[in-house]
Amino acid sequence: MNLNWLEGKVVSIIDETYNTRRFFIQSPEPVFDYKPGQFVTLDLPIHEKKNKRWRSYSIASTPDGTNIFELLIVLVDDGLGTNHLFRNVVVGDNLLFRGPAGVFVLPEPITHDYFMICTGTGIAPFRSMIHYLYNHQIQTQNIYLIFGTRSQKDLLYYEEFKQLEEKMTPFQFIPVLSREEWAGRQGYVHAVYQELAADKPHAHFLLCGWRMMIDEAKTRLHEMGYDKTQIHYELYG
Repeated sequence: MNLNWLEGKVVSIIDETYNTRRFFIQSPEPVFDYKPGQFVTLDLPIHEKKNKRWRSYSIASTPDGTNIFELLIVLVDDGLGTNHLFRNVVVGDNLLFRGPAGVFVLPEPITHDYFMICTGTGIAPFRSMIHYLYNHQIQTQNIYLIFGTRSQKDLLYYEEFKQLEEKMTPFQFIPVLSREEWAGRQGYVHAVYQELAADKPHAHFLLCGWRMMIDEAKTRLHEMGYDKTQIHYELYG
């Protein structure tokens, strides 16, 4: 864990959806090394008190030996941090950050089926993990990425994950829409993992997203007989 504050330069900003942006930040260090699933904390000029200025975001890119990393950020209407990032930050600006930090990472080796369950930008740490597994050709059991969002316009990295699904035999990408009819799964993430994990008593679950989703998933998984050691989570908000 790096607790020193560093000045990173914003080298690219890409609109992923109508309300979500990808911020690419260059660390002053020659290589920015981290474990897939970890996060960084930004110190943004939005409040006089230090702890009111800090915002943490999972790293959406995967370690590649460079000093550039990606953050996936959704605009929150009343969010001081995201409004500052969307309205004021442009390519070439510097952002104060520290990290990487966090223990929401993959085990080594991966000896069980894993269900990665997320909503919204909670998909970011899983993108880092999946690319890492593919890039290093790491042998795994089945890995299911179940991504819940409202409509097709809210889908993040959709084509990218569909391509990875074709390349990675044990990997399944299952987007679930709650407010729009389409050819894929509809409803909420809970019905999907309950169906797929019904005969997998040794499976592990990684949860990332809003508290309501995580709380409900933990309750349902406990009712299905899973032990707390099989359930790992990262809260957003």
